[in-house]
Amino acid sequence: MATTTTRKVEQSRRLQERAESMIPGGVNSPVRGFGSVGGEPPFIVRGKGSNIWDADENEYIDYVGSWGPLILGHAAPDVLDAIVGAAANGTSFGASTPAEADLAELVLGAFPGMEKVRFVSSGTEATMSAIRLARAYTKRKYIVKFEGCYHGHSDSLLVKAGSGVATLGIPGSAGVPEEFTQFTLALPFNDVKAVEYAFQKFKHQIACVIVEPIVGNMGCVPAADDYLVALRLITEREKSVLIFDEVMTGFRVAYGGAQELYNIRPDLTTMGKIIGGGLPVGGYGGPSEIMNLVAPLGPMYQAGTLSGNPLAMAAGCATLKHLRDNKKEIYPRIDQLSGELVEGVASAAKDAGVKLYYNRVGSMFTWFFTEGPVTNWDSASKANTEAFGKFFRGMLDRGVYLPPSQFEAVFLGAAHTSEDVERTVEAAKGVFVGMKR
Repeated sequence: MATTTTRKVEQSRRLQERAESMIPGGVNSPVRGFGSVGGEPPFIVRGKGSNIWDADENEYIDYVGSWGPLILGHAAPDVLDAIVGAAANGTSFGASTPAEADLAELVLGAFPGMEKVRFVSSGTEATMSAIRLARAYTKRKYIVKFEGCYHGHSDSLLVKAGSGVATLGIPGSAGVPEEFTQFTLALPFNDVKAVEYAFQKFKHQIACVIVEPIVGNMGCVPAADDYLVALRLITEREKSVLIFDEVMTGFRVAYGGAQELYNIRPDLTTMGKIIGGGLPVGGYGGPSEIMNLVAPLGPMYQAGTLSGNPLAMAAGCATLKHLRDNKKEIYPRIDQLSGELVEGVASAAKDAGVKLYYNRVGSMFTWFFTEGPVTNWDSASKANTEAFGKFFRGMLDRGVYLPPSQFEAVFLGAAHTSEDVERTVEAAKGVFVGMKR
């Protein structure tokens, strides 16, 4: 779409053109191409605290935070020191290192229901492995997921997925045979009756239910009252595995993730993002009874050369230690700041006569350009993506970097300040006035 901008874009435009000659769309993850919001995608060259700078030296307040991992901000000193210290001893060995158990101890200490954890290199690997493990444990084939929930790009999970799939308007993905997804049941989120019906129809055949306890991939959509409790009770009754995908919510909405926030214990948990402190990482864990099925102890095979990479382990340890030691200050503060930001922007929209609805849980949130409420994919998909695109571009021109998709969560971190929030709300006021002209 044709757009104009007040930012300097010459260097980023040149870098984009160069990348397009060698990389599909010039990007290594689709949403970075700005296809759904329009405008010139900036090429980021550095970050510090809550700010990032692009190749044209435009400065932005960053509310993406590498899509959630950077809860301590860019170039956090403790994390950088840990990475540099680890790198000085070598970057990868393909063998065990002490830091793997160090990070495991921190993760297990935050999740009481988890007795063992296995680290991988991405959230996609974590969810794929957890589902394979659930099938091995139950000896069943079917899995239940929910429309608008994104659990990575493995074949069986690209069914009515959210995130970039929703952003691009793709129903699934080319290259995924129907045979790979025939055992995936995609149900509407926040609908207990649909889950009950699935378990009745596929009696003793459902291996697991995988859910984002707070959805972040159709925008931020929290579970309705008692919905997660119902999933826990149903899966226990049916002897099916309940998997919480806490790649986004783990150490984000509380130190112990959504399961601490809601006091619900799943059978398996998948993690990523924050546990790597900004480096590539994933993990899945649960009770020993299930985890002992993973090779080399059991018959469920999963491996990876870079699993437990020493740099990622060091960054993760530094991040989690900082959060653990300062959780009584960090989590209340970012919750308060997020509330001020979300409500301030919503108030500005109301004053300008712009239809806006928001969902927020702690420091993850989304402004939907719709009258709301937004409780599932059907209601989220009714949001006005053209209006969001105008809002996004206007905020970018005013030095505020938001996720370039209506269907992605926004993140605030410990490095953000009250001044950042005030500047962001003021920027939104200007954008909304322009949108109504």
